[in-house]
Amino acid sequence: MEPPPGLRRQGENIVCRLNKSLYGLKQASRSWFSTFSDTIKKASYQQSKADYSLFTKAQGTSFTAIFIYVDNILLTGNDLQEMERLKKFLLKRFHIKDLGDLKYFLGIEFSRSKKGIFMYQRKYALDNLQDSRLLGARPDKFPMEQNLKLTPTDGALLNDATKYRRLVGKLIYLTVTRLDIVYSVQTLSQFMHQPRKPLGCCHTNPQIHQRRSVTGYCVFLGNSLISWKSTKQANVSRSSAEAEYRAIANTCLELTWLCYILQDLKVPHIAPTPLFCDNQAALYIAANPVFHERTKHIEIDCHTNEPLLPRLPSPIH
Repeated sequence: MEPPPGLRRQGENIVCRLNKSLYGLKQASRSWFSTFSDTIKKASYQQSKADYSLFTKAQGTSFTAIFIYVDNILLTGNDLQEMERLKKFLLKRFHIKDLGDLKYFLGIEFSRSKKGIFMYQRKYALDNLQDSRLLGARPDKFPMEQNLKLTPTDGALLNDATKYRRLVGKLIYLTVTRLDIVYSVQTLSQFMHQPRKPLGCCHTNPQIHQRRSVTGYCVFLGNSLISWKSTKQANVSRSSAEAEYRAIANTCLELTWLCYILQDLKVPHIAPTPLFCDNQAALYIAANPVFHERTKHIEIDCHTNEPLLPRLPSPIH
């Protein structure tokens, strides 16, 4: 940092002493989170091992949880007095503003009813349509033409690839609440490096070039859908059974992480977690994961010496 005009003297090499982190520096976000973490821990809050942005405090029947994303904070719990004490504690150390009940957070809208809390991104979606000049476009029931096959080589390159990447990035965030567009968005995101205009109706299947299968799963907590994903697998599978088996392994990893989150939130989860799959060969391998010729090449990345979950999913359907 150079001294401002008027303070520099000829022949002197003067520098400025930094008393606190400046907003916008590379290390500013890390310094802020470290400061906030140390402060909240002084109020007897425990940092989650599964998600470092989650802090909880449990005393008897009292439970309070605080979640931070950059400089946005969510506070919830069943003890209003503890929540008020925490607000006053934070007000003494930071310049914060209480926005009241949760209604809008990071582009996600929240509404409450007798059935529970609903999350949606209506405003975010409308803003994206307006930015893309598609507010007057005709709506469709399906987000992508069925059986559409795309290729990274056919068609002319877009003049401005940045607009395509920006739009796909916005759509990726829209999948936080829109499960129906997950597969379509992951398909479009495969062409971020060189987006092209499709010419005519001549397309090729992208899997001919990459030959990687797609893993898709959804996780329910009771009747509520809490997690979902659709992504290409990192490895090339030799059969559909292997692809499904890898999908089962990835789903188990997600279930493991969710189990730890539920433990931090003091949500009891004693019963085994049922895991459903529609491939019989993959089910047989999962039910009897004995080393043999068909699975020896996936032994390392899909099998471990310890169970993936506190209690293994039993049975797998």
